[in-house]
Amino acid sequence: MRARIRRARALVYGGHLFDVRRRHLSAEDSPARAMIAAMTRRRLALAAFFLTAGALHFLRPRTYEAIMPDALPAKRELVYASGLAELVGGAGVLHPRTRTAAGCWLIATLIAIFPANVHMAVNAERYRPIPAALLWLRLPLQALLIRWAWRVAVRRSR
Repeated sequence: MRARIRRARALVYGGHLFDVRRRHLSAEDSPARAMIAAMTRRRLALAAFFLTAGALHFLRPRTYEAIMPDALPAKRELVYASGLAELVGGAGVLHPRTRTAAGCWLIATLIAIFPANVHMAVNAERYRPIPAALLWLRLPLQALLIRWAWRVAVRRSR
């Protein structure tokens, strides 16, 4: 009976467990507390990664324009659009109501920018400061980023 009352008093807010009477629950009160804290850290890391990447599109647009495939028009506008997409997705994973949609959005963004990474790897001679092996390594890295977004923002929030 006491455990049921204790669970009824507990509130989940912003990824943290709170007790109405005692402010914060201790680790003994909830074994899931450590798991919730770890998931919160993963979401913060995902958000920070994409917020930083998105901001760099606006701070250094020429760098991103240089990696755009030649066939694409309006390179600067596409750089800004992809940066905005990363900013929106990064901010979206922070809120519980938008987390799943933002995770799907980030996955779609990563798929959409994949051709630019392929373009860089295929045309490695245009990007001499970066070793060709690193350009090819970016391709499977994209899959790892998709998996990260899926596990942190989409799968875990269901």
